[in-house]
This record gives sequence, C-alpha cells and structure tokens, in this order.
Amino acid sequence: MVTVDLDLAQLRALGATVTTGTLDAAARALHVTPSAISQRIKALETATGRVLLVRSRPVQPTESGQALLRLARQIDLLTADATRELDSAAHGPVALPIAVNADSLATWVLPALAPLAGDLVLDLHRADQAHTSALLRTGTVMAAVTGDADPVPGCSSTRLGSMRYRPMAAPAFARRWLADGGTAESLARAPVVVFDRSDDLQHAHLRARGVDPTRPPMHFVPSSADFLTAVRLGMGWGMVPDLQDTDGDLTVLDPDGAVDVVLHWQQWRLRSPSLDRVADAVLAAARRVLETGRS
Repeated sequence: MVTVDLDLAQLRALGATVTTGTLDAAARALHVTPSAISQRIKALETATGRVLLVRSRPVQPTESGQALLRLARQIDLLTADATRELDSAAHGPVALPIAVNADSLATWVLPALAPLAGDLVLDLHRADQAHTSALLRTGTVMAAVTGDADPVPGCSSTRLGSMRYRPMAAPAFARRWLADGGTAESLARAPVVVFDRSDDLQHAHLRARGVDPTRPPMHFVPSSADFLTAVRLGMGWGMVPDLQDTDGDLTVLDPDGAVDVVLHWQQWRLRSPSLDRVADAVLAAARRVLETGRS
C-alpha cells in the first residue's frame, strides 16, 4: 500500500480553485499568484498520480478531485475550530457550506440557524431534496437536508421527519377550473404551478389521478415563496407544504392527496464543534415542526 504525502498548501489551492471557479480567483482568495496556484495543483496531481480538475469554466473536480476536496475542506474546518478554541477573539467566524431544499429553507431551517449567525458563516446551497446528497458526494457541502436516507460515503444520516404536501389552489381558481371536484378530465385542463423541472410532486399527483402530466399547462416558478404566491394568485394549483399554508386561505383539492416527503440530515463524519452546533439546531427544529410519526 502506497502512502501519499499530501501537502496542505496544495490541498488549499485545490479547495480554493473549486470554490471560486478559476485559478485567478483562487489566487486572489489565497493572496498568491495564479502561477503559484497552478503549480500547487500540478504538484498535487503528480503526488497522487491522478487528474484532479477539469479545466473548464468554472473548473470541476474529477472523481479523484472530489475525494481530495472533501479532505481539504475537512482540514479547513478542523483548523478553523482549533484556531477559534485557542483564541476566539482573534479569528473570524467558521464558514460552513450546507445544502437545503427550498421548502425547508423557506419555512423552518432559517429560524433554526439564525441564532448561530453571529459565530458561523453559513454558505447555504439550495437544491431539491432528491439532489442535495449529490453536493455531499462532490465535497461542495459538509451537511445537507436531503430526501436520501442512505448515507453518502463518509457521512452519517439521521431522520428528521416529514413535510406534508397537499394539492391546493386559490378558491376562485378551484371554482373556475375544478368545480367538478377535480376529475381526470378537469385536471387535464387546469393549469399547474411547478417549482422546477426536477419537481415531481405535481406530476405524481396527476399520475395518481389517471392524468398524463404532459397535458395540463404548467407554470415554472423556481422560488418557494413565489411558488406559494403564484398559487394564491390563481395561476394554477400546486402541492403546497402545510408549513407554508399558515393563512389557511387556500382550498385543499383532494383530502386524500396528501404526500409526506421524508427528510434526513446527512453530515460528514467529523468531530467538529461548529458542525455539531448546526446539526443540533437543525435536529431540534425538526423535532418541533416536522411530522415525526409518518413515513
């Protein structure tokens, strides 16, 4: 078994390049020249015998690069934690990249994280719950609220609970388009509001009602708050989480059409006080607001 001697400066060059997207931006972030960044990455590739970056714009880590990127960011986090423990007044907040699905971000995650904002810098990545775990695999984030129960290699997974979604519409919309109670015929004509092209909740409801999802006109509104606004304005019906229907001004179209989306918290298996604080805050909030008895 061959042991590779990894240089910290080279790992930081790799991490900064992926984070900023270019060699020039990485050089500015680390206060060195672009040539120095390039030399460090080439030296790291020579030491490992692997190509670590795809020189695109922005640069992308290869599979081998992703493994070293995770290591680089783990070292940065542990170093930041240790430095703050030695002298908290002399050093700024620890930065933590976290992936969160849009509906959780718009409802319960931000209130959970807000008390930590004075001590931590939160780099939140919005992604669909079915895709947040991919950001863990690439090393882009250290933790994620995800729909994937199976832990990513090197991560732990904890069940948070479920968000309940119901097919809802503005009362006037329901009277105009779905006065028959939402038969397959009327659902095939009624406009639908969809978050983005990876959002399958509305499509699944249509299929369950025997409707081809390609038939109704669909409005794409890729913002959780604006999605809710679009439904309230009567642009179409949509699957709205109970946590967002706080005013109770929407009509539930199908009492039996509720869907529970189960969420999990995945994070690197790393003993970090900063990461543990975030995990504790997220888990405590999930216990308060999410449906814990449903799957």
